[in-house]
Amino acid sequence: MTKWYEETTDVDDVVISSRIRLARNLKNLRFAERMSKEESNVLFQAVKDCTALLREKENTKYYYCQINKLAEIERTALVEWHIISPQLAKKQEKTGLLLSEDEDVSIMVNEEDHLRIQTVTGGMKMKQALAKADKIDDLLSSQMPFAYDGKFGYLTTCPTNTGTGLRASYMVFLPALTMTGKVERLSEEVRKYGITIRGIYGEGTKALGFIYQISNQKTLGSSEQEILENLAQILDQIIKLERKYREYMLMVNKEEITDKVYRSYGILKYAKLLNTIDAMTLLSQVKLGMDTGLISLKGQTNFHQVMMEIQPASIQRHYGKSIGNGDRDRVRAEYLNQRIPELI
Repeated sequence: MTKWYEETTDVDDVVISSRIRLARNLKNLRFAERMSKEESNVLFQAVKDCTALLREKENTKYYYCQINKLAEIERTALVEWHIISPQLAKKQEKTGLLLSEDEDVSIMVNEEDHLRIQTVTGGMKMKQALAKADKIDDLLSSQMPFAYDGKFGYLTTCPTNTGTGLRASYMVFLPALTMTGKVERLSEEVRKYGITIRGIYGEGTKALGFIYQISNQKTLGSSEQEILENLAQILDQIIKLERKYREYMLMVNKEEITDKVYRSYGILKYAKLLNTIDAMTLLSQVKLGMDTGLISLKGQTNFHQVMMEIQPASIQRHYGKSIGNGDRDRVRAEYLNQRIPELI
């Protein structure tokens, strides 16, 4: 079964994924932060009762779990694979997750709102992600009525989500704009159009491996179509800008960049200790080299998948045990030594 991060598109050099997130709250239940234990039980039972319906209508398996009962490593790994938000992973209250087998759909329960319906596709396919999210939204609302106002739209805990309740975001790889110091200025420019640039895991996080999330800031007063069109127009310009600066960098410093790409490859292939930040930077340098034709490797390498695999919790999960920082750096290096293909 192909998962979103295994998909290939013609914008792989810049756009990693498209994500839709719908914020929903159940009618006649107080918002998540004010819910009683009894209300939480009502919410969780309502979601669990929808599992069979989703399996039938979507013709795929769905799995349900209670997030706050998982080990910390498991919760953190779900964040690293972009399945749940850092906020949900940190909550001590009763929280849950309904996840499709292909990981394209995840429904977070009792995060900031009662439900966060999330759909993800690889590349620049936001309309496909929205169609999937709308279908899931319709199925869930047929079983449990959502809080909706004729004037304000869907009612949410945070006013910035009120209206459509929709957040659309692209995960993008911007090495040239980062290395030339253009991202901060770019962030200021797109903010004028209601767009925000955030770190790799969204709000409150930093970029890692030159990866960012670009999303709409508000939902009230705009239709879903308007939000998506505005975001797509901005992304088109960012793609052109990133590619332009890659060409500029190669024209001005091709020998230096080529050297950096091959040095990064050598370290990934033969280093004995690698921490997360260094490994992400090295992987991003080699990916840039692949995307620009500076280096060729045997076989296809999904760099974003590798980047998720070497995160702290994921590397421990892969080896089936909790290990300290020093051991993690050693294990991560060994893993990358084997995972990175040979040069052509």
